[in-house]
Amino acid sequence: MLENLETYKKDLDKLVNDGELLHIAMQWECFPDKIEEALGKKASETIKTLPSFSEEYQSWYSETKAIVKQLLPDRLPDLVRLYEKPKPRKDISYENYRIEDYLHGINVTRGWQKGKVVGPDAAIPT
Repeated sequence: MLENLETYKKDLDKLVNDGELLHIAMQWECFPDKIEEALGKKASETIKTLPSFSEEYQSWYSETKAIVKQLLPDRLPDLVRLYEKPKPRKDISYENYRIEDYLHGINVTRGWQKGKVVGPDAAIPT
């Protein structure tokens, strides 16, 4: 029993750490200047260690979903809601833009001047 608890703790710690790195990677992809400024002198070495969000997120999400389902089943819909786009969806806005949209690179513009309505930065959890 104690071994299982230690395994869960180790897995959870890794998922939290990896999730934080993915969050920074997403922020870096959307706002590189702001992230460099926030990281200061550590910027270049930290940025080199960031995972590729588009390559790493799916496996992180799958593992996280399994852990949340086991340990916090009432919170599973919250996790899924951050990733999956709502159905049906007539338009895309900041309210319903999801990580799935981010991974597909969806940008919504309006008018002949292509004014931005919503883009990848809308998927960044706050």
